[in-house]
Amino acid sequence: MTRLLRSLKYFIALCVLCIALMALMLLTGTSALSFEDTIYTMFHTDRYLTLFLAIVVLAALYPRFGFVTRKIEGDIRRHREQIVHAFESAGFSLAEESDDKLVFRADTLLHRTTLLFEDRIEASQYGQWIVLQGIRRGVVRVAYRLESYIQTTRRDE
Repeated sequence: MTRLLRSLKYFIALCVLCIALMALMLLTGTSALSFEDTIYTMFHTDRYLTLFLAIVVLAALYPRFGFVTRKIEGDIRRHREQIVHAFESAGFSLAEESDDKLVFRADTLLHRTTLLFEDRIEASQYGQWIVLQGIRRGVVRVAYRLESYIQTTRRDE
């Protein structure tokens, strides 16, 4: 059910983006077609059907490539300060905490919106690894910073 909801959110976001781009082109006069011609072409040719199918395929694949898991060598208790700092510098704040798991959410409504309200990222301990799970854009940014912070801490010790 979560995958279907994520796909639906991404489908709507892509449709809004396409409509906004078309509107911007019409308003700035950079479109080769008038508004009426655009509407006619949209419903009477294969061009927009192809665009619609591409949006559907991208939305269907989004849960598969939009969410990742990254492992970073470290200890969640020992490197807690570096973890929190890495998330804060990426625009996330600590929302929940337990012994072996930290959950972060985006700080601002705008950031949450750009992440389609899929802004929950978990940091948990798995053996010698800190495992980050969540939306790709957030996890990759945090993982890069966190690795750097942990390496700096190890050099200073």
